Amino acid sequence: MELQERINLLVRLGQYMLSENEEWMAIKERASRENPWFVPQFIELAISNICSEFLQKEKLETWAESYNLKAFQADEALVGIVMAGNIPLVGFHDFLCVLLCGKRMMIKASSKDEILIKHIVKKLLELEEPVEDRINFAQNLKGCDAYIATGSNNSSRYFDYYFGKYPNIIRRNRTSVAILDGTETTEELNALADDIQLYFGLGCRNVTKLYVPKNYDFIKLLDALKKYEHYLDFHKYKHNYDYHLAIAMMSNKFYMNNDSVIFSESEALFSPVSQVHYEFYEDAKNIISSLQKYNDVQCIVGHGFTAFGKAQQPSLKDYADGIDTMQFLLG
Repeated sequence: MELQERINLLVRLGQYMLSENEEWMAIKERASRENPWFVPQFIELAISNICSEFLQKEKLETWAESYNLKAFQADEALVGIVMAGNIPLVGFHDFLCVLLCGKRMMIKASSKDEILIKHIVKKLLELEEPVEDRINFAQNLKGCDAYIATGSNNSSRYFDYYFGKYPNIIRRNRTSVAILDGTETTEELNALADDIQLYFGLGCRNVTKLYVPKNYDFIKLLDALKKYEHYLDFHKYKHNYDYHLAIAMMSNKFYMNNDSVIFSESEALFSPVSQVHYEFYEDAKNIISSLQKYNDVQCIVGHGFTAFGKAQQPSLKDYADGIDTMQFLLG
């Protein structure tokens, strides 16, 4: 298929994903049933973001033009993709990159998120038969020319061992932080609450650490987070909240909570579900330089950085780990 044909195919796929097709509705319901963390509202949110940010014709054409993709012919190179499963369709961007640049792919879907991606591929093949021999699923990815693998710090060691001798992108644990200056409006704090709690905080773009100035007043942010009090009706989240609240109480250390989320002071970037870490600063510039030493930060939210409420709305060029996936594939 020519580049424009692939773009048109992806646009048609986006239209299907936004439809109320009975089969598609049943697939989404099944995905939610088999992974209790994938509540229907988050499946719909992930699909909406993919369709609005990734599968729009003008955006795809502009993105492709920035890499001069028309100069690259589709080839038989086989790319193995190991997908994560922390939030719905988190591996879609890798799938999109490989498809758009015209290479073949073999996908190992996460057991936590295989229903949606497998159905999307099935629908894609129904829309356009010529791609049938270019997309496959497998449990073991062998014989590929390159690999893109996303997982935990632990699984990345295995990826290094098996895929290290091939061209590869291997992604490890990442998280996001927010730098606050105390001038945030109520609207911005409400948006920050989304950056923290969407997908129950399980995404690498969820804010798990706050940097705040001395004497920062947390009350407004705690109030903003109360819109997620309904999470306590979800037993998996409530179990995490009760467990970490008990630890905070027994540790005799200062903590804050609003009956649905816990704030605790810590230097750690990563925080467990239902908990947010914070750290005081005197000079924000020092925070920036210290974060540059880490390889764990996916994005920074705050004034002058990613806008509040936009952390979970990445664009086509917001590559995971800051590694340009398209450039890797074309090279």
